[in-house]
Amino acid sequence: MKAVVIEQPGSLSVQDVPEPVPGPGQVVVAVGACGICGTDVHIAAGEFPPSPYPLVPGHEFAGTVTAVGPQVAPGIDVGDRVAVDPSLFCGHCRQCRRGRGNLCANWGAIGDTVDGAFAERVAVPAATCYLLPEHLSFAAGALAEPVSCAVHGVRRLGVEAGERILVLGAGTMGLIMLQLLTRAGARVSVVDRMPGKLPLAERLGAAEVATGVDELPRRAFDAAVDVTGSPAAIEGAFRSLDRGGRLEIFGVAAEDALVRLSPFRIYNDEITLVGSMAVLHSYGAALDLISAGQIDVEPLVSHTVGLDDFAQALDLVRASEAVKIHVTPAGDATALEAPHVSGAHA
Repeated sequence: MKAVVIEQPGSLSVQDVPEPVPGPGQVVVAVGACGICGTDVHIAAGEFPPSPYPLVPGHEFAGTVTAVGPQVAPGIDVGDRVAVDPSLFCGHCRQCRRGRGNLCANWGAIGDTVDGAFAERVAVPAATCYLLPEHLSFAAGALAEPVSCAVHGVRRLGVEAGERILVLGAGTMGLIMLQLLTRAGARVSVVDRMPGKLPLAERLGAAEVATGVDELPRRAFDAAVDVTGSPAAIEGAFRSLDRGGRLEIFGVAAEDALVRLSPFRIYNDEITLVGSMAVLHSYGAALDLISAGQIDVEPLVSHTVGLDDFAQALDLVRASEAVKIHVTPAGDATALEAPHVSGAHA
């Protein structure tokens, strides 16, 4: 079968690889759609330390079960349409036993530390599969993973109705965070250096948008969420906070990146710094929100491509010239079902 393989940082290609065989507790999923994430950009560049090489990336996906291995509990069968939580927690380290599996000492994820879903088929633990409601496309199911990350982030931040919150970045994650925060009762301002992304943020509920924090009419926020991972953006978000404010670091920065923050201001203004890492008991909630129409995922998929176009699609993500790009390994647009993902959006 065909799969994208990152042989080493800076070197990737589409190759013929062995068919996956389900082990105990596993199923094989024929991938219907898999989203390209910023983490995939970091993995391709060698900037995501947990990733080994060679690796088949891809952790935001949905598809159809084609084989079931031994010791799989009843409830997942051949032919089922599923969305897959990529999380792989060990279950026995100190953090797992504290209920914080996303901080697992042996943390792993499908597509990040083991072969993932930029492939025609992938073997995954059956326990991480969620049945996809019939009215949802594979594209919607693939978006459950980024929505689940945002659900965890909103829980970590804590939101009160009426708060003013700044979101830095109007890509997929920023637009999902915008929707969740707005539905929690916040008034959300969105900043992105790419002006072409801002109309969609307005459409999805942003109270105001700008290409820089300094352009906003009011610059004192109860909370700010950085989804860019940019040190300069993080410092700008910190400066935007009102006294008693909260800053959440949600985006993935380089491991050696540094920011300059005033410790006096953190003390004197009682500023709270919060991190949010991946998924934690939030995948099912994310799928429920999508299924109920509480999160509008329809405008988020800007392009769909085949496996052979993966390298070019990754370049679009690097250049911030796309919102969410989905790879459809079967090369069959009808597999996505929903008409909004059949082509590119302006």
